[in-house]
Amino acid sequence: MTKRLPCPPAPGPLEDYAAQFDPLSARLAQRRGFRAYLAGLLLPRGRNKTLTALAGAEPVAGAQHKAVQGLQWFLTEAPWDHEQVNQRRVALLLDDPATRPHDQGVLVLDDTGDRKAGRHTAHVARQYLGSVGKTDNGIVAVSSLWADERVSWPAGVVPYTPACRLAKGKTDPGFRTKPQLAVELVNAARKAGIGFRAVVADCFYGDNTGFTEALGQAGEAYGLAVKPRKGVWAPAEEAHTPREAAAELAWTSPEQPGGWAPVERRFRDGHTQTWWAADASLPAAGWGPDRRLRLVVATTDPATLPKLTTWYLVTNLPHPTRHRRASGSSTFAPAGLAEVVRLYSLRNWVEQGYKQVKGELGWADFQVRSDRTIRRHWQLVACAFSFCWRAWSAEHPPQPAPAEPATAAPPGPRGGRPPVKCASRPVTVPWPVTLRRVRGWLTPWVVLGRCWRAWSDAPPPAQLRLLLDAAHAGRPLHLYLSP
Repeated sequence: MTKRLPCPPAPGPLEDYAAQFDPLSARLAQRRGFRAYLAGLLLPRGRNKTLTALAGAEPVAGAQHKAVQGLQWFLTEAPWDHEQVNQRRVALLLDDPATRPHDQGVLVLDDTGDRKAGRHTAHVARQYLGSVGKTDNGIVAVSSLWADERVSWPAGVVPYTPACRLAKGKTDPGFRTKPQLAVELVNAARKAGIGFRAVVADCFYGDNTGFTEALGQAGEAYGLAVKPRKGVWAPAEEAHTPREAAAELAWTSPEQPGGWAPVERRFRDGHTQTWWAADASLPAAGWGPDRRLRLVVATTDPATLPKLTTWYLVTNLPHPTRHRRASGSSTFAPAGLAEVVRLYSLRNWVEQGYKQVKGELGWADFQVRSDRTIRRHWQLVACAFSFCWRAWSAEHPPQPAPAEPATAAPPGPRGGRPPVKCASRPVTVPWPVTLRRVRGWLTPWVVLGRCWRAWSDAPPPAQLRLLLDAAHAGRPLHLYLSP
């Protein structure tokens, strides 16, 4: 058997992370390409992160540079499986105490679209793009992300193929709607061992009856938003929409809230805000105390129900006091109003984090056309995102929870398992902070090394060598200095 050639190490903790993926690459060039691609994604954005930008070459004119051609071969021709890379990445997240999923987190489902020119790129068509808020030519991806109050990381992603790109349109065997793709991502997350309390998504998925039925058949708890004016048939004297059902709830003042209860919503920066939540009733749609599903309304002002700060949520998590009287049985632990609001609020945190991924790691900057290379690029971006949490947790390991007196856990509903408490975790750290920490040692090592090699073929002077060695060892510089 041919001896496996050693790969030149990547700087700092990136080498330890990349080495975990080496068994998936048979050739030295693949292992080098993996390290170079991740380093290019993590570097600060000076321009769109095309292959020339990732390799540090001149745009267009530098496309034939050997480093650029090496990344081109790695992304398009090298024999590696992007699904195996994703499985390995998720396994590393499951093994790390700082990012390990628990039963009090959520699985967020979302789709996003980005502009792309032409029609030769796979999955590109004229369709609605969330990034621009209108119909345009582009590509759409459906993704799943795990999140709790401290961390969030991508679990899976698949591209959406519009019916116009398939030979038989919507009757083609390969056609999948976005909700169908989302259900497949939920099943894949469970298969990978990712635990979560509930699936959460916006009103695009909450208004899809087939999606909620599929989650129910799969035995998954969910908290999904619905449109406030989603009408249902009902007698003229009854409520027809979620907003009308919320308006029927009694409210006089904070001192006399009627059917509303105060809940505390905690934001990412640590501040809290008092919201009001209530269980509304819309029996005609199956949402009410006598039905299997609940309609939960959360708002900052029950008197006016402002559009931007009011949520209408449908969930199959049973009411703490009504679940025994409801028809049918439930295998889910009861959830109060505060917990339902907390679970759905995590979706907004991931929404903001995903924008940071797109802006900083070049999610939509690929210039490839085939389906396989697009999926490869997305998986490499997910690896770069996950590495930032790994590098931070290596420097700031979570502290053990203080000892508590042993008490018997309350039994779950109808023999179900009791609710699981998440482990004690450090103070919330925004993902951009972890990225800046990584760039503190990665940027000097890459940029100064490139500048010196462009200046001279001689070895760098002693002072520069000491600086490069310190950056290569993962010791960051202070990129943001205060007077």
